[in-house]
Amino acid sequence: MATNNVINGTKFGVYAAGTKIAYATSASISMNHNLRDTSTKDSGGWRDQLEGQRDWEVSVEGMLIFVDGSGGAIAGLTMDELYSTYIATRTEFTLKFSTDVSGDYEWSGQAFLTSLSADTPNEDSSTWSGSFSGSGVLTQAAV
Repeated sequence: MATNNVINGTKFGVYAAGTKIAYATSASISMNHNLRDTSTKDSGGWRDQLEGQRDWEVSVEGMLIFVDGSGGAIAGLTMDELYSTYIATRTEFTLKFSTDVSGDYEWSGQAFLTSLSADTPNEDSSTWSGSFSGSGVLTQAAV
């Protein structure tokens, strides 16, 4: 059943090629409609615009972890796996932004991982962030 009322952000996950990104602390999706300038000398100093290309991006932040606390494998993709699988190989993949709750909406499409960065402050938790850029149509559908 679809989520009722305001959705708790903890429910959302980002999935690269069907695998959830591990230890994420936040995620965001941005959908953009870029307009094209059609201003002329007859526009009276005002910008005229028409529709243009659309694009989308997803950003994720998470805890920097290589193995879980017991020394076992982590269920999901970590920063090092994202790097070796998608940046080092320049691979396009299906990206999904979803609660995985039946009836909720999810967004998916082909994407590239465009950036990864790590933040390792003194005497604090190490974190990482990554950005994904859509290539083509972003599909919205019910889970």
